[in-house]
Amino acid sequence: MLSILAAGSIFFPGLFLLSKRILKHGPGLKWSEKDAVIVSSRLVSSVQAIMASSAGYIIACSCKDIIEDQHWLTSSYILFAVPYFIYDIYAMFLCHWYKLQVKDHEEDSEAKPMRSAISGYLRREFLMVLHHVVMVTVCFPVSVFWRQGKGDYFQGVMFLAELSTPSVCLGKILIQYKQQHTLLHKVNGALMLVTFFICRVLLFPYLYYAYGRYASIPFYMVPLSVPWQYNAGVPFASSPEPHGTKRLLAALTLSRKPHSCPLPMDTAQERLTRTERGGRNRYRRSAGKETEAV
Repeated sequence: MLSILAAGSIFFPGLFLLSKRILKHGPGLKWSEKDAVIVSSRLVSSVQAIMASSAGYIIACSCKDIIEDQHWLTSSYILFAVPYFIYDIYAMFLCHWYKLQVKDHEEDSEAKPMRSAISGYLRREFLMVLHHVVMVTVCFPVSVFWRQGKGDYFQGVMFLAELSTPSVCLGKILIQYKQQHTLLHKVNGALMLVTFFICRVLLFPYLYYAYGRYASIPFYMVPLSVPWQYNAGVPFASSPEPHGTKRLLAALTLSRKPHSCPLPMDTAQERLTRTERGGRNRYRRSAGKETEAV
């Protein structure tokens, strides 16, 4: 158990650091710290999603009896993926931090203190952070210990919820680099909505339906027939879905607006100009305060 947890603790942060280093120092790349951090975090999320979806497909296809059948990959992948949720909370904050710094430079305002950045991050990503915390503190012990090896099929189907994540990450990257006008963004947006609706919104209704069919009880009776802990866990496990749907619809709305043909990312000169302008303005404000004090 500890070896699998350790492997996950090394794999996900290690993949993030390796990707960031390649993007910053690779031949012909030389990306900025902000761009490398944001793209690397979404790459790691996509890799984790592909691994989870693959594990879920294997588990679900292998379990004929949806209650009693077991597959070794179920508990193993849960142990491997737990460190990812802890890492991702930090990775999401890094993305928020660098975006905030760029915004401050563009608006010629002073950089926000760390405490203000953390509070803003928690307000903006509250549901996602809550989801990750519940996954580690509640879903992990329930899935590994409390289930006692039953219901691997349902766990595998829940892994398939990650199938929409790569499209979500790609959509965010395309929006970040002003590529909403491209065919790739439109195709990805359609795929994103379909997979998100099927694998996230319809996930728990399907699980109730599958159990009702197995137990030969009507669909509406399933919530009354399963332990209350399962029903109580549904809102926490699915907490990011309404928030995610709102963001997806907003992103697709933006993609319909006309765009000029912007560069995929800022040039080094443009970033340097913004940085120098922000520094000059902060110097002027500081000098003005000293003059008033005198």
